[in-house]
Amino acid sequence: MKKQNIYVKSLALFLAILSIACEETPKDDTPWVSLFDGETLNGWTQKGGEASYTVRDGVIVGTTVSNTPNSFMTSDRLYGDFILELEYLVDPSMNSGIQIRSNSFPHYLDGRVHGYQVEIDPSDRAWSAGIYDEGRRGWLYNLQDNPEAQKAFKQNDWNHYRIEAIGDTIKTWINNIPAAHLVDEKTDKGFIGLQVHSINEEQKEGTEIQWKNIKILTDSLSKYSKQTTLKPLYTKNKLTIQESEQGWKMLWDGKTTDGWRGARLDSFPSAGWEINEGVLTVLSSGGYESRAGGDIVTTDLYGDFELKVDFKISEGANSGIKYYVDTDLNKGPGSSIGLEYQILDDERHPDAKLGNHEGSRTLASLYDLIQADLKKPVNPIGEWNTAHIKSVDNHVEHWLNGAKVLEYERRSDEYKKLVAESKYKVWPNFGEADQGHILLQDHGDLVSFKNIKIKPITKE
Repeated sequence: MKKQNIYVKSLALFLAILSIACEETPKDDTPWVSLFDGETLNGWTQKGGEASYTVRDGVIVGTTVSNTPNSFMTSDRLYGDFILELEYLVDPSMNSGIQIRSNSFPHYLDGRVHGYQVEIDPSDRAWSAGIYDEGRRGWLYNLQDNPEAQKAFKQNDWNHYRIEAIGDTIKTWINNIPAAHLVDEKTDKGFIGLQVHSINEEQKEGTEIQWKNIKILTDSLSKYSKQTTLKPLYTKNKLTIQESEQGWKMLWDGKTTDGWRGARLDSFPSAGWEINEGVLTVLSSGGYESRAGGDIVTTDLYGDFELKVDFKISEGANSGIKYYVDTDLNKGPGSSIGLEYQILDDERHPDAKLGNHEGSRTLASLYDLIQADLKKPVNPIGEWNTAHIKSVDNHVEHWLNGAKVLEYERRSDEYKKLVAESKYKVWPNFGEADQGHILLQDHGDLVSFKNIKIKPITKE
């Protein structure tokens, strides 16, 4: 009987301690909203490849299929700022990820899913919860310098992710260990997606990844946001790992005037241009061409190249990005001479209705020569757009926000005919130089630039 009393008392003490411990555990009062009802895929739509997605025992199951590209089960709703938590269990042979602020547009690589991806990486590399830019810039934040997060991944077990996307900042945790802290301004809204990566011939078809407890918070984010011990990594005016490997170089460092001068000066203009928080801005002077600071050009010359520039225009603004510029031409009034990727507010500036070739002075057009595609994707005034110019072996392409909007053959008979019918006919061999400066135009309107990068192409 005595032993029984001791047992009863011990059990009571254990239960009392357990009760106190449970009471001291903070209750999660976060007003989470579930993104998965546990039974169906209602609210989700598959994009990309044809991997299998099913619901089994309250879990979303993605299964690999041969001969199909990356597949994504995407939320029908788009999300801007949010805090997301979920759990996943992945086969050790697979690669996967969680898409956030991602999109699929017909104009962008035929609808390819692109955007931020929080990596799921069960390989020895162990970069799970790092941040990859799917379909665009590649790795933005890997885990090679974060061994604690690399060790946090649990093989053949459920892993927990917390993802915070607030403003331009994305923070991630894997099993409560800080993994990534990225500051990037590329995309501020998009869907959430569950990826089943494509497999090669050596990988086994039918392997699985599972997701559960998918919940999101979109209100009162400052109240529920967590601090991270990681220093932020900034991408503005910097190359990604992939860009560096591909031979891209920053054409502007985001801080100084190094590498640039006035088109008619030996140094950078003393007025008319402003550098502030990583943004280069030509100031307004009433719409007069090259009457304030004037055009600026690279100090170096370029032949074949790819150029990318983020630009933002104000209402009614006019500007341009010129290439193959010869600053020794046109010593008189106006801008320096070169081929021009037009920057314009098509809705409000009268130039949109001018030009010797119809529509050839609209945004992304080859100024006064070739009109850009009327279906071009344009972001609203006050938002950033991305210009991309490719010039290789006289084949030139203009791209806007990931869509090719025109192409032409420099020096061809067709090109020469267009020049002969334009304002440029007074300049012999216009636009046919082997190399020239890159120019940002001062047309008297407020226009901003950032992330100016170039990939010189050397002929073998």
